[in-house]
Amino acid sequence: MTSDIKPTITKFCHQTWQLEATVQLFETHSDFSYIVTDQTPFHPVSHIWPDHPADKGTITLSNGDIIEVVDCRVGAIEVESQTLYVGQDIPVKRDQEGWVFVVVHCLEPSANFIPVGDSVCLNVDKEYQLALGRGHSAGHLSYLALNKILADGYWRKEADRRDPHGYYDFNSYAQVSSFVTQDKCVDTYRLGKTLRKRGLNSADMLSDLPLIEQKVNELLAEWLKLGSNIEVVCEGEALTDSRYWHCNLSEGETAVIACGGTHAGSLSDYANIAVKFNKLDDQHIEMHTMSVST
Repeated sequence: MTSDIKPTITKFCHQTWQLEATVQLFETHSDFSYIVTDQTPFHPVSHIWPDHPADKGTITLSNGDIIEVVDCRVGAIEVESQTLYVGQDIPVKRDQEGWVFVVVHCLEPSANFIPVGDSVCLNVDKEYQLALGRGHSAGHLSYLALNKILADGYWRKEADRRDPHGYYDFNSYAQVSSFVTQDKCVDTYRLGKTLRKRGLNSADMLSDLPLIEQKVNELLAEWLKLGSNIEVVCEGEALTDSRYWHCNLSEGETAVIACGGTHAGSLSDYANIAVKFNKLDDQHIEMHTMSVST
């Protein structure tokens, strides 16, 4: 019964790529078959800010059959109606009373029925998850570096928002989208009228993009030399519990960023991180962050 389903215990921030789990729900729909287990090492794509793709991997059944996990999404179950909503169909915010949030492993719709209560082995594609994690952490590092570089001469007024190091938070103000792939992150920024009113000298920024790119890359190289650990601190085991990215970059305060994705374990995981800026038009730029693993 779905009313007995508990929130999924998440293990994707714990360097866990394989574990035994118990099936809590199985449903077949036209597009996918959905399987929900009591715990999982799979990271689902967020329905709110889908910047980090879902993990890949397989499920080994009790009879030895191996089935592919073709997608992994956030789900929410309304306890009263026993109805599962997946991804963009979720009608409530997290921790809404009377709702249970779960990780939904998506299988091909032709997948055979898997009974509730069965024990299965969940197997994440470790190398793919690690590559996504490096790309995501590299994206955090590059935007922190960009904030610092822009704080030196590109703001004509005090900005209310500050990043974890105390610099004006250009990333927070200007970011339109962010998307992580293996060892890469692409951030799109809008340099519109609102940002200019807040005090950014956007015309100077656009004209100086090659110089800004050089300075960001120099700062990233200095930070990587620190070899600092990267830690994801979880406030609980549930999918809806907050998670925070921590890294000491010798900027006075340890950088702490609220983030639900998977990440690298250390700056030592990188041989190099470099950014490349692309001007899309007079109001939009992209920052491509590319990393090379050790």
